[in-house]
Amino acid sequence: MTSTGPPVEMGPRRRQEVTVAQIAALAGVSPPTVSKVINGRSGVSVATRRRIEELIHEHGWQRRPERAESTAIIEILFQAVDSLWALELIRGVNQVARSYGQTVAVTDMQGHNSPHGEWIEEVLARRPAGVIAVSAELSDHKHAQLASRSIPLVALDPYGEPGHRVPSVGATNWNGGLSATRHLLELGHRRIAVISGPLTVMCCRARFDGYRAAMDTAGVPVDPRFLRTCPLYVEAGRTEAEALLALPDRPTAVFAGNDLQALGVYQAALRAGLRVPGDLSVVGFDDLPLAQWADPPMTTVHQPLAKMGAAAAELVMALAAGDPPEHHRVELATHLVVRGSTTSPL
Repeated sequence: MTSTGPPVEMGPRRRQEVTVAQIAALAGVSPPTVSKVINGRSGVSVATRRRIEELIHEHGWQRRPERAESTAIIEILFQAVDSLWALELIRGVNQVARSYGQTVAVTDMQGHNSPHGEWIEEVLARRPAGVIAVSAELSDHKHAQLASRSIPLVALDPYGEPGHRVPSVGATNWNGGLSATRHLLELGHRRIAVISGPLTVMCCRARFDGYRAAMDTAGVPVDPRFLRTCPLYVEAGRTEAEALLALPDRPTAVFAGNDLQALGVYQAALRAGLRVPGDLSVVGFDDLPLAQWADPPMTTVHQPLAKMGAAAAELVMALAAGDPPEHHRVELATHLVVRGSTTSPL
């Protein structure tokens, strides 16, 4: 999530750009063979099926099957369902799903970026109303398989830059990183460290870039030792914070990539005999419920997670109904919530 400007908005696209007969001609097969692939029937070789699926994906052909052929399920694919962050997204999806008479099915990839090999076959067999991929990577072939069954796909907080054919939902992560760092600068901090999530993840890269932009604009040099990356968990945040606080000229403030990392910074400060915010200011990102329960309550960037989940579900249901999205990229606004974990440096 690296762009620093507003998302590029793409106009509506025709959902059916070629006919079954044209797909058949391109694949060198008969129209009934294409129909077998579209409807998930047997009698087509693996190589031919893959060729047809890739052509369907490439040319943007989509015909929603009769509603009776799909199940009333919205499928959510998660990299990991192990925090309140994931539960907030699920809550938003579920609110919309219930309004459409849908249920929600969740697949947990247990920390992997891509689903296991059997996942796509299971999804094709269930034939859900649509799939929401949360911070997940799907191969071109899996995209083609979903498209060949007219199963809509929406990326939520995508791992990398989503393809132009995949609608996506995210937040203004760059602005969030900028506002968090500006807040610390306005308090008088100059030795500001950042503990970021992996920079290969689009949202983490955007927050990191927002931090750098704020520091550059203020004319404050960044100490390379203050730039840390680690997984978005408490333990990893604590480990990196302990290393930062052991420096002879330690930072006076830390901007963490999420609230869990920020809690790790709290723990490291406590172990080092430092007070938050008297000796160390801390800013998180997400504004999970735990942020206001922390001691002291955490200054953090609010990310509207439930609304993001709801927006992704609305996109899925619109695509399932055959309505092209008005915009292929939706970004919801973040904002800074100032609580008790930041103050001016001593």
